Amino acid sequence: MSLETVAPGLTAGTWNIDPAHSEVTFVIRHLMSKVRGTFTDFSGTIEIAEDPAESSATAEIKMASIDTRNAERDAHVRSSEILDVENHPVMTFRSTGLRSEGDTHYLDGELTIKGVTRPVALEVEYNGVGEDPWGGTRVGFSARTTINRKDWGVEFNIPLQGEKVLLSDKVDIQLEVQAVRA
Repeated sequence: MSLETVAPGLTAGTWNIDPAHSEVTFVIRHLMSKVRGTFTDFSGTIEIAEDPAESSATAEIKMASIDTRNAERDAHVRSSEILDVENHPVMTFRSTGLRSEGDTHYLDGELTIKGVTRPVALEVEYNGVGEDPWGGTRVGFSARTTINRKDWGVEFNIPLQGEKVLLSDKVDIQLEVQAVRA
């Protein structure tokens, strides 16, 4: 697998995630609908290698920056009952490898939430590379994965009528990343 085959126009080097033009979002089922949220304070670096399989990425997300468009809910999610941001202020991701299955590419890595590190696989889409109006070079990626929040010790829930519960265990995570060449 060559860099030109996987990501046409992308060159090897260090790329810094631009948080003003990127987003970290999630969706979780709550009762009979879904709640969407975002983390607004994050940073990261992508190291693109000539051999794409040797590329890597790291990211740090400030847990207190969660925003579900409801201040009361956000305060509860930040509390020790759910994310415990006072004792676990950051979530981190560190890649461990890049692989392809046909035309689908996966960035494997380790996600740490609440001090618990577990493997995850992000399905990654390359969105292109180009010059920005300020003389920089930017690259774009979309990525997504689904995790079981209980695997990271996020256990809070409220039983409802029958076998129903307030929150799903499944959390869909989506990333829209724009990075600037260092």
